[in-house]
Amino acid sequence: MADVHSRNVRSKNMRAIRTRDTAIESHLAQLLRQGGFDYRSQDKMLAGRPDFILDDYRVIIFVHGCFWHRHHCHLFKVPETRTAFWMGKINSNVLRDERHIATLTAAGWRVLLVWECALRGKTRLSDAALTPRLEEWICAGSGNAEIDGQGIQART
Repeated sequence: MADVHSRNVRSKNMRAIRTRDTAIESHLAQLLRQGGFDYRSQDKMLAGRPDFILDDYRVIIFVHGCFWHRHHCHLFKVPETRTAFWMGKINSNVLRDERHIATLTAAGWRVLLVWECALRGKTRLSDAALTPRLEEWICAGSGNAEIDGQGIQART
């Protein structure tokens, strides 16, 4: 199926997608503040420029968009136009994410990925369900993990 937008319109739309201070990041920031957690954001000196850094807990939190980081959920759909280009771009994002996580873990940080589908869409977790999972992982002090619309899972 051909793209419904011209190349210029599609380009304009793609440039408008934010890379920081997104709605899902703002939502997570609100939950962290309500939980009493102090954090920094977007530190250029750390691998991957993490969305949230909780120094007191040696915790890094990334908020990943399901499309841009190829999460296998209802929010990810393989593009029908320029498929090879987009999958190449998305796959390079995934490889870069893994490098950043490995670098941060080697430096003594624990890393949490919070997927977009945990914060919006048909599988989103309510704040009442998400907050205790988030707080428990931050305070528990063990391993890397990810939270998606299914809940929290350990990452190796």
